[in-house]
Amino acid sequence: MRRVMKLAALGAAATLALSACGEAPEDDSPGGTSAVETTDETTDDAAGETDDGAATSDGGESSAPADAADFKACMVSDAGGFDDQSFNQSGKEGMDAAAEELGIETVEVESQADTDYANNVNGLVAQDCNLVIGVGFLLEDAVQAGAEANPETNFALIDSSFSDESFAPVELDNAKPLLFNTAEASFLAGYLAGGMSETGTVATFGGIQIPSVAIFMDGFADGVAKYNEDNGADVQLLGWDKEGQTGSFSGDFDNQSQGQTLTEQFIAQGADIIMPVAGPVGLGAAAAAESADGVRIIWVDSDGFLTASDYSSLMLTSVMKGIGAAVETTITESVEGGFTNEPYVGTLENDGVGLAPFHDFEDEVPQELKDQLAAYEEQIISGELVIDTPNAP
Repeated sequence: MRRVMKLAALGAAATLALSACGEAPEDDSPGGTSAVETTDETTDDAAGETDDGAATSDGGESSAPADAADFKACMVSDAGGFDDQSFNQSGKEGMDAAAEELGIETVEVESQADTDYANNVNGLVAQDCNLVIGVGFLLEDAVQAGAEANPETNFALIDSSFSDESFAPVELDNAKPLLFNTAEASFLAGYLAGGMSETGTVATFGGIQIPSVAIFMDGFADGVAKYNEDNGADVQLLGWDKEGQTGSFSGDFDNQSQGQTLTEQFIAQGADIIMPVAGPVGLGAAAAAESADGVRIIWVDSDGFLTASDYSSLMLTSVMKGIGAAVETTITESVEGGFTNEPYVGTLENDGVGLAPFHDFEDEVPQELKDQLAAYEEQIISGELVIDTPNAP
């Protein structure tokens, strides 16, 4: 219930905003770097089915203790599932990497709907999981309730912190938020989009209006605005008004047809570069772009050139979160007895967020534009250029 109330308080009604929003306000904000996500793995649909991460310990100075094989790391997806080619998949890849490195046991449970979250979290607690990881903002209520009811079990939550009934921040001794300041990398993506657009119009849309989605759109808007300021240009942004915190949303993270419809509307209004922030809904955006001439996609969370490879020829770049690395680190610390509730915040400085390579577009991005992106990245890392977003972690 708390999550539902929070979504309402954030203006996150799951209604479809098919009309594009106005031009982004001018605002100096930050950019991105480089990271990598990989492969697709099959997952277990049945709640509680175990996946034995057969692995070896490397025996190095920081190797896991001898009883690592008795450690059980568990993960609950949101309704997008572990093959979403986005943040759920990245989270599972991080857990799989930890299993291979440490020789621990892993269990993953896919949620089919929001109503599954609490049952899935409780089911993993009942299986004596040492660490239960929820993937995504939408699992906040279920993970927080699980942590409060089971103080002997450790929890982690990707893309959200914890709060009370009044939405005031709450710290739980046994629960760690894994957060990402994606506005930094999205700023660079917006600046890139401004410099690469041939029509002078770009667009973005989200799945549901929650902070972990809107923060991408804030950074993108700032990047477009900064490109205009630097170059005396007038690139228009459709889909998001940062100042008003209003824009276009598909209403969920799984209805690809809504993503396709939104993108077709943007293309009809002249947009030739589009950044969907909506998990698998972005595949619908890519399908619409594939049917149009000269339209490119900026992916989010993982490197879309690799994870959404059917559309690799459209992927200008991706705004990436190091979700897999954050999950692997959290599991490793837990196995070694070093779990803390201190939030992890991914930034450009710690390589927790960044831009993916340009891949097929490497030769098309002008060197002058590449140099300016690199300069802004350094300014963000040094603190000279500071992010300004109400959705910062």
